[in-house]
Amino acid sequence: MEKKTKIFAVGDIHGDTGLVKKLAAKAKKEDVDLILITGDLTSFEISTKNLLGPFVKTKKPVFILPGNHESPATIDFLADTYKGSKNLHGYSFSKGDLGIFGAGGATQIGPMPVISEKNMFKMLEKGFSKVKDKPKKIMITHEHPEGSKSEFGGEMSGSKAIARAVKKFKPDILIHGHIHEGEGFQETKGKTKIINVGKKGKIFKI
Repeated sequence: MEKKTKIFAVGDIHGDTGLVKKLAAKAKKEDVDLILITGDLTSFEISTKNLLGPFVKTKKPVFILPGNHESPATIDFLADTYKGSKNLHGYSFSKGDLGIFGAGGATQIGPMPVISEKNMFKMLEKGFSKVKDKPKKIMITHEHPEGSKSEFGGEMSGSKAIARAVKKFKPDILIHGHIHEGEGFQETKGKTKIINVGKKGKIFKI
């Protein structure tokens, strides 16, 4: 029987270096196996200093995505700079019976260039293809899916592509951020548990 993986997922840090220190300390204290960051690590890319380093210093694998406050190139730069971290935008990671895949950015108008619905689905499909045979799967996005609780009755439109990916790929868990007011929201669509992790983060096992 495979040992369960303990995961710390967080997002929407927006350049708060003090918060990063607290979150990294929590990840270390809780002895998590992996750290997932759902995007918006920076605030309009003003600075990337001391935002990823504290997480990497926990000596746990760190996986990051671009949000709508930073470009994929910035996340690539951070992943290249800090060994022990990886950009999951269009990519995947496998650990035992667990597969993790993701896509960042947002399909709605925001401060940074948006990703089209077509490309959002393409990136998720690309990552999923590498872990499709894993018994357990986590999908990580920055944006929320269309029809989720984080839409607040349709006021905060979600991504059609992410909703489509949930339906087609059937991940066990989808974690996202983006809508700050929806932090902590949890719901189930089909077999998929959807969690808006927010800046406080969420620890779970799978």
